[in-house]
Amino acid sequence: MKTPDESASKPGPESMQMASSPDTVPDKGVLSDSGRDIAEVLIKGGSLKRKQLDYALKIRAKLPPGRPLLSIIKELGMITDEQIRTAITKYRLSVRMGSLLVELGHLKESELSAALEIQRSSPIKSKLGDILIEQRLIDENKFIEVLAMQLGFTRVYPEPEALDRTLLQMVKPRWCAQYAMVPIRRENGRTLLAMADPMDQTSLAAAKSVFGEEIDVGIACKREILDLLASLDHKDLPAQRNVPTPDSSVTALVDGLIIDALNAGASDIHIEPMRSRLRIRYRCDGILLTQRDVDFKLAATLNSRIKIMASIDIAEKRRHQEGRIHFTDPNTGRVTDIRVSVFVTLFGQKVVMRLLTQRAKLLDIRDAGLSPRMLQRFMDDALDLPSGVILITGPTGSGKTTTLYGAVNYLNNDHTCIVTAEDPVEYVVEGIAQCSINPQLNLTFDETIRHIVRQDPDVIVLGEIRDQLSAESAIQAALTGHKVLTTFHTEDTIGGLLRLMSMNIESFMISSTVVSVVAQRLLRRVCAHCAQPCRPSAHELKRLGYAMTEFEDCPLQSGTGCSLCHFTGYSGRLGVFELLVLNEAVKDAILTRRSSFEIRRVSMETSGLVTLLEDGILKASQGHTTLAEVLYHLPRLDKPRPLAEIRRLAGE
Repeated sequence: MKTPDESASKPGPESMQMASSPDTVPDKGVLSDSGRDIAEVLIKGGSLKRKQLDYALKIRAKLPPGRPLLSIIKELGMITDEQIRTAITKYRLSVRMGSLLVELGHLKESELSAALEIQRSSPIKSKLGDILIEQRLIDENKFIEVLAMQLGFTRVYPEPEALDRTLLQMVKPRWCAQYAMVPIRRENGRTLLAMADPMDQTSLAAAKSVFGEEIDVGIACKREILDLLASLDHKDLPAQRNVPTPDSSVTALVDGLIIDALNAGASDIHIEPMRSRLRIRYRCDGILLTQRDVDFKLAATLNSRIKIMASIDIAEKRRHQEGRIHFTDPNTGRVTDIRVSVFVTLFGQKVVMRLLTQRAKLLDIRDAGLSPRMLQRFMDDALDLPSGVILITGPTGSGKTTTLYGAVNYLNNDHTCIVTAEDPVEYVVEGIAQCSINPQLNLTFDETIRHIVRQDPDVIVLGEIRDQLSAESAIQAALTGHKVLTTFHTEDTIGGLLRLMSMNIESFMISSTVVSVVAQRLLRRVCAHCAQPCRPSAHELKRLGYAMTEFEDCPLQSGTGCSLCHFTGYSGRLGVFELLVLNEAVKDAILTRRSSFEIRRVSMETSGLVTLLEDGILKASQGHTTLAEVLYHLPRLDKPRPLAEIRRLAGE
């Protein structure tokens, strides 16, 4: 890391104008001119020959419109990034940041246009770089490198071992965090500062008031500066009162991660150790999205803070661990129960936090997304029966618990006694007796079940069937005249029945107690703000076994991507369901221990079963989701029936 020279620390007027003025939406001519201007500077500096530029222009003329000239020259091996950086810095070429990113191939023209549209429409005037990073259109580190190239500053990487400890004693960490800067070292009477925004005159004035007029400035990521401040040892901090310690910095980091995840509607936070960094991802709408990277040096402190919050042994680093956090948002008072799982990996401990908002609004079962005929059958032939087992199945994160409590909400009234055994309680429901399993207090599932049946319940809700004991408990409760609702981890409805058989539950007990099985998945919903009509691809039709005529009159849609959906084309999720009501033909197939194929065939022929795949196709044909989502997430066990037949069976 070299100290920038004086000219680099004092950019010319053109550079300052570039950094402060917002970009406007560029057309192809603007981008092309930017590439041509840089190419001319490269020729002037001797890095590029006129013949090479003419050849690159001929190549571009044969390519589809929109290809940046500079990226073509780079692909032809005529120049390098270092030569571009040197030329722009040396000749102080005035190129807007957005145009430069496109020309260097770091950004697509459509992505730049989208970011500039966000900048124009936002009531809060944000910098283009902040928008690009926030929308995950470019990596922050890559953006800082290009910004350093544009402004002529040196890119610096603040590391704890490179810091001058005497300079740290002159300022508080809070001051450094406020101005997003940190002093690195002093050489020849000049102080080198790492700054996130070297054009911020307020920060520069504050720095000069502390370190004097003789300062040199380098650009660093704001994240790098804040992570560095959080990782400093206590002995490195000035001995002053009310100065945040590393513990308080990490505490703020953990609280910030949880609050940001809640605001984003995330269901899980993944903190994953990589070879040289700590990656943080949120699961939103069922998809993991990278939020940020954290300095690997913070891993141990970050994990310890989470373990303390979850009452987990912080000294244990070789075993998998579990715990819970009862988190209260200090800003809104929002209460969230968080399940914490610590998993030992090759590069350290991976932490996953599942966010369970206890005061979540209960779903009305009529709004769950079941098709009209499926909903009516579920209420008439399952929920309204006086006894029997109702299974809600699906993998982790498929919305089983939400549907379970939608059914509980339907059954809850002044004349019904409902008792639950859950691990943990995810929804707090007024008017029912809920018990959270806690083995540490000897409040086990077995112990709880024995006492539930003595509570004179009409409805028993078991959070999940996990083993043979819980399966037998559900069956026995149904045999004694209770209605039992529970969830189960299986692929589909038939798989739920087969798994009960594999747990050594007698087939005659299954056929006599199980009244209904609901299988479900969650698919991403097409973003309403950027939805556009679309047609199924030939590949999708081939995989479904359909002809294009099946979707001729269907309002198929797909999202083009916008700021509201983080440019994914999807926003929110919807349920896809498969309902099996056990009639006599299905019960007979179970008693005779038929194969899964035979039980499914009987169910489809006699009980009006609509498979998960068919329900997904139906919702895609209505424009709620896409066929790509259906094919990616739903099991394809049988060829789907014609769309008209599916509509008839679903009552649409």
